[in-house]
Amino acid sequence: MDLMADNPVFVALDVDDREKALALAESVGPHVGGFKVGPRLSIRYGESFLKEIAGRGPLFVDNKYLDIPNTMYHSVKATFESGASFCTVHAWAGTEALRELAKLEDELNQIRPFKILVVTILTSFSPSTMPRGLEKKELSDHILGLAQMSYDCGLKNFVCSPLEVRMLRVRFPDSFLVTPGIRFQAGGDDQKRTANPTQAMEDGANALVIGRPIYQAEDPLAAAKMIENHLKASLT
Repeated sequence: MDLMADNPVFVALDVDDREKALALAESVGPHVGGFKVGPRLSIRYGESFLKEIAGRGPLFVDNKYLDIPNTMYHSVKATFESGASFCTVHAWAGTEALRELAKLEDELNQIRPFKILVVTILTSFSPSTMPRGLEKKELSDHILGLAQMSYDCGLKNFVCSPLEVRMLRVRFPDSFLVTPGIRFQAGGDDQKRTANPTQAMEDGANALVIGRPIYQAEDPLAAAKMIENHLKASLT
């Protein structure tokens, strides 16, 4: 079952206020495919809030878990129980954690569809801003290496920037690829590796995360409608 088949856009509810997030979800909900919630809201408002959002459409909890295997296992399980259909973990957790999470993903899919999305290198990094110790290899080499390790451990779905989605689609044709950093014009914020929604989809993305172009728009509903219509027109 492809939860994002009808509309590939997750709107990122990257705000701090519960009522503002719910109002945004209510407004743009008919024109997006799902909702992404990060720690700004999930820590403040907890499980009841996540369940409320999940009742409106597919919920993507983007807390990017990176910890010891036992903690990651139970964090992902709790995220599933909160109503999420997608969650993120870091590939940096290593093979032991990734293998355990792959088993958990299989078990949870016996209950309902659920995808663990693996993060390799954050979209806020560029080659010139890579963390100390990672500068000596090409950014794409780091991404491919971490993705291959995750894939070999059984976690086959990834979050990747628009600049790497084609590379991962070629290497992993059966993966579900979620692409943040969607912009209609480059620059202006901390997302460094960006592209427009049509380009990302044509390069192989299954779903897009779009936040600031919607929630910072003067009219978020109009922005969501414009993106929906743009994708329908360009991809048919």
